[in-house]
Amino acid sequence: MNTGNIQKRVLLIMSSYDDMGISGKQTGTWFTELAAPYYILTDAGYEVVFASPDGGEAPIDLLSMKVPFTTEYTDKFLNDPVALFAAKHTRKLRNIDYNTFDAVFFPGGYGLLTDLASDQFVVKLIKDFYETNRPIAMVCHAPAILRDVKLSNGKFLVEGKNLTGFKDAEDAEIELDKHLLFSLEQELKGRGANYKSVANWAPNVVVDGALMTGQSPASAAPLAEALRDVLKK
Repeated sequence: MNTGNIQKRVLLIMSSYDDMGISGKQTGTWFTELAAPYYILTDAGYEVVFASPDGGEAPIDLLSMKVPFTTEYTDKFLNDPVALFAAKHTRKLRNIDYNTFDAVFFPGGYGLLTDLASDQFVVKLIKDFYETNRPIAMVCHAPAILRDVKLSNGKFLVEGKNLTGFKDAEDAEIELDKHLLFSLEQELKGRGANYKSVANWAPNVVVDGALMTGQSPASAAPLAEALRDVLKK
């Protein structure tokens, strides 16, 4: 690391919510969408700070900790005391001055549909990052958080923007569409987004200016790599 440069910082925001609607299913952050950016960005020399609305231990989706959803990154994370400590002691989001960060990364999971998507602090944070041209990376269900984000000109941020996110067909395939509070695909299209998807579960990263989105879990690593490369510039 070149000590002559100030280390770039990425704020990684996790949901604090672990119920999937009223289904009784446990949810939380999808594990590889947390682990992949953590390693890809820290290995590049950036500081990654975990935060969540409640602070403390942010839930990880139990299903995502099991085969076939595990990855080299999740295996590494489970054997890394520093990473595990960070995930158990996330910073309380409202106590953070997010203007000291160069980018923000939102991993996916179903919990965020309940808390982050309707959190006014998060909505303002995204607007402020976008209007200062700092990268906003969002994977899987995380782009749903864009639903209510408006820019200073009063328009929805997603209007006319190229983006992706977890598609209705993917929700239906794992029979979770009935438990969702709202459809990411339908809401963002309804706000004027140019929503682009590929085959279910295939990697897909769409970049439109400061907005960087990934479709499903397979997109977490390529999205983190794209963010890493943008921060290098």
